[in-house]
Amino acid sequence: MRLLLVHSLILSFTLARAAVTAYGPHVQSPLGTTTAASASYTGAASYDTTILTAPAPPNPAPPTQFNVELQTGGVSGLSIQQEGSFFGFSIEFSVTTQVLGLNSSFLQVPFLNLMANLRQRGGSVKVRVGGNTQETATLVASTPDGAALEKDYGRVSNPTATPPLVFTSEIIKMMAEISALTDVYWYMGVPFNDTQNWRLQIAEVGEAMLGKYLIGLQAGNEPDLYSRHGHRPNTYGPQDYKNDFGLLIDAMNADSNIPNKNLLIGPNLAGVWSLPDIWQTGFATDFNQNLAALGVERYPTDNCYALFGIGTPRYGQEMFPFFLTHQSGKNIVNEFPGAADYAQSVGKPFIMSETNTASCGGFPGLSDSFGAALWGIDYALQLAYSNFSTVLFHVGGQSVYYNPFTPPVTNQSTFHQWTIGPIYYSALVVAEALGSSNTAQVLDLQANNGSDYTPGYAIYENGQPVRVALTNFISDPSGNSDYTASISIGGTVPPQVKVKYLLADSVSQIYNFTWAGQTFGGPFTSDGRLVGTLDTQTIPCDQTNNVCQVKVPAPGFALVFLTDNAMFESDQSPTMTFSTTAYTDIHGPTVTIDPSVLATSNGEKGLADALAGTSKGRQMNSALGFAQALPSLFAVMAGALVIGRLALVR
Repeated sequence: MRLLLVHSLILSFTLARAAVTAYGPHVQSPLGTTTAASASYTGAASYDTTILTAPAPPNPAPPTQFNVELQTGGVSGLSIQQEGSFFGFSIEFSVTTQVLGLNSSFLQVPFLNLMANLRQRGGSVKVRVGGNTQETATLVASTPDGAALEKDYGRVSNPTATPPLVFTSEIIKMMAEISALTDVYWYMGVPFNDTQNWRLQIAEVGEAMLGKYLIGLQAGNEPDLYSRHGHRPNTYGPQDYKNDFGLLIDAMNADSNIPNKNLLIGPNLAGVWSLPDIWQTGFATDFNQNLAALGVERYPTDNCYALFGIGTPRYGQEMFPFFLTHQSGKNIVNEFPGAADYAQSVGKPFIMSETNTASCGGFPGLSDSFGAALWGIDYALQLAYSNFSTVLFHVGGQSVYYNPFTPPVTNQSTFHQWTIGPIYYSALVVAEALGSSNTAQVLDLQANNGSDYTPGYAIYENGQPVRVALTNFISDPSGNSDYTASISIGGTVPPQVKVKYLLADSVSQIYNFTWAGQTFGGPFTSDGRLVGTLDTQTIPCDQTNNVCQVKVPAPGFALVFLTDNAMFESDQSPTMTFSTTAYTDIHGPTVTIDPSVLATSNGEKGLADALAGTSKGRQMNSALGFAQALPSLFAVMAGALVIGRLALVR
């Protein structure tokens, strides 16, 4: 099926200047009428301006002064060693050409910068390309319109309106180029919808092109939901999934073009089946040599009623307080009793391969709030402490509220850039907290007598404390809920410590948070680089009394570096960043691109793929094919940019 083909550039630009009805990807109703030439905001969820009311300070309030006593050597309760790339991302397959780039010649510069930020702090980055759309994806030699990826909306066949995909090897080649520049390691997924005719090309080409940067192949995305979505019979259960998994292994063993047979990840459950039900089938032991990791997917709640009219109605304002507690992350971990220990017993890492604030897109005003940034930090560190090995926060289309980062809904790059969400700030903080040594061990301090509102973690390396992470979930402009943690160390404290703060005026604030004085700004303003003057505070310690007094505002987060080396490991500045060498003039197709680059790329053919997601409710009209194809053209020549030069920028 030819998808959203623009037959004429003249007609395309005529439509760009006409008033058209704009429809957001996977939303349920028109977003309104806009003039594309003016790049007016169309109202997609990713840019929703809802601001919730911050919860009142708790009563009784937790103490505002407490001790944090850190032991050295022989500390019990430490996590397994964690990598600095612990906190990664899960990108819905269908939006790869929006987020990563059009093809291997046109990469999204903001994405490269965002990944470079994390590589600088944590050493590398982990990204999954998958989700619902991986199940029906088919690798082909070429697409009808020459694009690297196309969606067939005429063959939608499940409750989330997930379109089948066809894609070319350009997608994987693009991933390889990104890895070469920013050390991104990838998880992908083998289509699991047809167990009689396995489509293994994604594994074949993935291994050939990505090499060491391909670290896992997910086999089945939430198989415990297959029967509900009509993809398997109602009787489909854990043993049936294990049988299908075995068929996949047989097919891979018979395929000489897949040299590495041990990259599979399962069972990737959503929560309908229990993990013990899977373990009892012998899944992890019988297939041990083929498994790279054991994985699950979980969201703390959902907002599916608002999107699909199914499930329980939930509202962001009512849910907000539940995210602003230490217990929130612990509740998710408690859904997997003994799972991490079991994974270790069979010699496999245990990963959270997809998560975020709420399934079905999150909540307006909550998922994009400063409170979500604090929640993301505490949740990720709780997973690390509980011996998960990786957590991947999901990136969807334009009409989800929880995106860590979002390309512009209209791609006129002279003034519309990317929007950076709170979860990306969380990722940046956790990368610095764990550092790049890959020997970090996390300890939940049960700080302040286990207060739900003031959690703290210590990060150890080689038996010594190197960093302390302190959160204050309370929002209180009076300053009465600010707290001071008195940190002491077995032996003696250093003469001084360095502290970075993540700050906002309220947990309900959206955009313009600051991390050590720097920010990604508001909507449509970021090229993926932090802006502003770096502000790392130096706090003198009292060595006589063996104490360092660190204040944490309400709300806020403080990362305390106990040694200079701990600081260096986490932020080896300056960051290698990437500059833009192509853009679109708002008055016409004015593009600056190296002709030799264009001649060897598919850039001139990238008109087929509209900006879109994968959830239910996509609406079409006669003009929409052209109206939505235009952003893809601009995404190539404006937002999806040629990599021309590298700049060393602090």
